Amino acid sequence: MTDSVVEEIKNKLDIVEIIQSYIKLEKAGINYRALCPFHSEKTPSFFVSPARQMWHCFGSCGEGGDIFKFVMKIEGIEFPDALRILAQKAGVVLKKQDPKTQSKRKRLEEITKLACVFFQAYLEQSKNGKKAKEYLLKRGFTEKSIKDWKIGYSPEKWSTLGDFLISRGYKREEIVEAGLALQNQDKFYDRFRARIMFPIFNVQKQVIGFGGRVFLEKDTAKYINTPATLLYDKSRVLYGLDKASLFIRKKDNCILTEGYIDVIMSHQVGINNTVAVSGTALTSFQLNIIKRYTNNLVIAFDMDLAGDSATKRGIEMAQSLGFEIKVVLMPQGLDPADIVVKNQKEWFNLVEKAKSIYEFYLESTFSKYDKNTIEGKKAIVKNILPVLQKIPNNIEKSFWIKKLAEELKIKEEDIFQELNKIPVIVRQEEEIVTLKPANNRKKLLEQRILLLLVKNPDFLAKEDIDLFSDKEIIKSIKTKKKNEKLNELYLRAEREDFLENINQEFEECFKEFKIICLKERLNEISAKIIEAEKNNKSAQKLTKEFNKLSQTLCEFYQ
Repeated sequence: MTDSVVEEIKNKLDIVEIIQSYIKLEKAGINYRALCPFHSEKTPSFFVSPARQMWHCFGSCGEGGDIFKFVMKIEGIEFPDALRILAQKAGVVLKKQDPKTQSKRKRLEEITKLACVFFQAYLEQSKNGKKAKEYLLKRGFTEKSIKDWKIGYSPEKWSTLGDFLISRGYKREEIVEAGLALQNQDKFYDRFRARIMFPIFNVQKQVIGFGGRVFLEKDTAKYINTPATLLYDKSRVLYGLDKASLFIRKKDNCILTEGYIDVIMSHQVGINNTVAVSGTALTSFQLNIIKRYTNNLVIAFDMDLAGDSATKRGIEMAQSLGFEIKVVLMPQGLDPADIVVKNQKEWFNLVEKAKSIYEFYLESTFSKYDKNTIEGKKAIVKNILPVLQKIPNNIEKSFWIKKLAEELKIKEEDIFQELNKIPVIVRQEEEIVTLKPANNRKKLLEQRILLLLVKNPDFLAKEDIDLFSDKEIIKSIKTKKKNEKLNELYLRAEREDFLENINQEFEECFKEFKIICLKERLNEISAKIIEAEKNNKSAQKLTKEFNKLSQTLCEFYQ
């Protein structure tokens, strides 16, 4: 692909808009900043420059680059795939590739997209597909929702989809790799049969997999999903995020449910910041995705949170990542979809009245034990303290301990004593830094001087360039020749505070830098003189240079 196409795409797209479709950015002067999506941190060190159309993390990962580099890294894809994604967003038509040279990922995306259209057609046109649609309408789905979410139906016969895809030029092994078929010796058959099909999209709105709900057959799993493929990994996907991401960011809140229908019905009534985990316990990957958009999480699972260990682990991960967590208390035996069909106002009210996770834990634990007996008090404390121990904020922790003490009518000091008996699990936090640390004073000064030179390249004389470890970056500053290193320096300079008189700051920094350089050179020459004398060689030339540099050093101190 020619550089001209890449530049055309860059010129048509705004890096801020593209990155904002993945993570939550906030204004920081002339730039934007966010928590870095590529490593764990609590203080924003990820910066985006609209003026330079580049991004850089000043934290521990140190990643940076242009719009292509960001999409490649966050999507986990190669350049050709990033090019295709961004070209589509920019409205740039790429030359048609020979099918033989297309990437495997591209081929699988075509297969899943075609399968989605196939399933939609069967829902509308086949006899059992129409019955499936009637079922959906009776369950409360609207025609618009069925169309918007591209819901379909998979035929009952063993290889209807497979045969169709083969007729379109795709190979059996590709269809298997897309997760749509199974092959056992000579048998090749569709994975999904007689099921209502829910396509799963990535944030780029591309079909990456499917969830199939049983319709005709009863003696089988209620739901089956696409297995792990090059496109789809259920632990890294949130159903509905392609539609919900903008609303999650606007409302600064994400409602997390368990299933496809819960998400669709919530969106149908306007609670469109809803997504689902779909077939997996809450994972760190999913939490990090949500973290790109909001720090506020509302969990609407139809299960016993306090008793479900997998859910508890997910909640603990969310707590450790700094989420503010609330829980929707739903009527026994009902899920969000049921509540929406029964009374959509009730679902709005339940979401509005969601309780803090700690309040939920307290109420849930108190419902199981008698707080008026010694045995009950001990059991409550035993169950609730491990939860409170994990609260990262000490003020919040003290608040809930005080509330617990008031409910149990005991002293806070006694609860703190019990809390101290619980072994502390230390979570290894990733070190957060705002700049990559220099390992000595010389490097620190060199970094500072480079930032000052970005402000005014004329500070540095030509003969002084040799003092720097990276002479190429000095030349780039002087000539203003754009490259990734120079862009990073510009972004650093925009974030830095300088003295009002930057001429004076440069002179002071450069003087100290030059003194260090002179001392290093004197040490080198001194070692060479000693070595020459040991070998009975002339050191006259070295001595002359040593005396000259010593005189220069003395002048600096005068």
